[in-house]
Amino acid sequence: MMMIKSDVLIVGGGNAGFAAALSAAERGRKVILLEKSEEASSGGNSFYTAGATRISHNGLEELTDFVEPDERHAVSEVPAYSADEYLADLCKVSEGRNDPELSGVLVSESNPTVRWLQGMGLKYRLMYERQAYRTEDGGYLFWGGLHVGNVGGGKGLMADHRAAAKRLGVEVIYDCAAIGLILEDSRVCGVRYRTSSEEGEFRAESVILASGGFEASPELRRRYLGEGWQNAKVRGTPGNTGEMILAALDAGAARGGDWSSCHSVAWDAWHPENESNLELTNQLTRGGYPLGIVVNNEGKRFGDEGADYRNYTYARYGRDILAQPESAAFQIFDASSRPMLRSEEYDMPGVSVVTAPTLAELAQKACISVEGLKDTVRSFNESISGGAPFDPNVKDGRRADTEPPKSNWARSISTGPFYAFPVTCGITFTFGGLKTDTWGRVLTEGAEPLEGLYACGEALGGLFSGNYPGGSGLAAGAVFGRRAGSIA
Repeated sequence: MMMIKSDVLIVGGGNAGFAAALSAAERGRKVILLEKSEEASSGGNSFYTAGATRISHNGLEELTDFVEPDERHAVSEVPAYSADEYLADLCKVSEGRNDPELSGVLVSESNPTVRWLQGMGLKYRLMYERQAYRTEDGGYLFWGGLHVGNVGGGKGLMADHRAAAKRLGVEVIYDCAAIGLILEDSRVCGVRYRTSSEEGEFRAESVILASGGFEASPELRRRYLGEGWQNAKVRGTPGNTGEMILAALDAGAARGGDWSSCHSVAWDAWHPENESNLELTNQLTRGGYPLGIVVNNEGKRFGDEGADYRNYTYARYGRDILAQPESAAFQIFDASSRPMLRSEEYDMPGVSVVTAPTLAELAQKACISVEGLKDTVRSFNESISGGAPFDPNVKDGRRADTEPPKSNWARSISTGPFYAFPVTCGITFTFGGLKTDTWGRVLTEGAEPLEGLYACGEALGGLFSGNYPGGSGLAAGAVFGRRAGSIA
């Protein structure tokens, strides 16, 4: 059995873990980071993201201080996104169940933390292909409060993190799974680990858990999220199986946040490799639903596709799809809406899609009820209010007064060919984790710090419940990783 000592020991090599490592190493601490996966499949859930990071800012002029140059900036409009708007969005999507102190820190420190990471060598850009539509004059208008992302997406994010950590002397050990905490006199002083060839201990003055949630464990999903969740597809890393969260609870930590809900999205249902796909990563998401309708295999709609911008609804729709027959649904578009869909998702290699010249043929080929789909589309088309012009850049109020209604972006589905994209529930991460203070100190049931133990990233609970504003996960990982590393 090997025993190695460090000042700061970090469990988990995603965005939050590396932010914590950079912050601690910047202070001159000896930092070791343990990553469960081999290097080629490392990066946690962060690797699988599009790199979108939600920050408050004052508009394009400020953002050009730290994003990569782009000739399109000259014809772009990026509305300011204030701290008050950010906080209101967190409260809105969680229906007020978010921790106010954690939320306040996330909002106030999101911008300076991204600037700090940019100074560490991480590269950012405006997300034209995901967060902007063309305007009539040929420019670009950004929407939805989420404007900045990493160059190269999640893959670029983690490559930049690893390079920065190497420059600062952080030791990263791959293929090394933490399997338990070591306590002495009620203080956490290390972890037990296992590799493919040995077991041992790492001792440290401080241990930071950045080991993710429990979304990759079918058994824990079923236990905490409910029956049926064992059938969800795991979008990201297969390594987030919750052992270290449970180990912290056994050591006296308190639960934090909502253990009964998670981030889950519409996900390619028929792709043969639609779990933990290291090559396609986020391209298996299907986020174009505001431009069409979504039906189950009975041909019936079951939600408001236009309730809000995609950024504020996509993380809850996986749950709604899971509740449908066979945990499946179909996104339906016609020839007029199909060209507006994001190429990275809807034209990706191996995309699952059914195409037909008529709705009846589409339904037959997709195994959707023919009469059900025809009735739904007829009712939907007839109920569209004729007043507001269609405009994807704003919540246009173009409504379909059917059941359920579509509140914005309703357009008649009437021009062939027609398209059906099969989707299921893709789970991203669980919202429940460990209870911490705003510096990431893990707390006991008595609200006292569990000495020596910190948490950040998806292991920290309290920020999200039921839903999530897009891009706030990477922002939270960076903010609270940096904070934990600054005091560990």
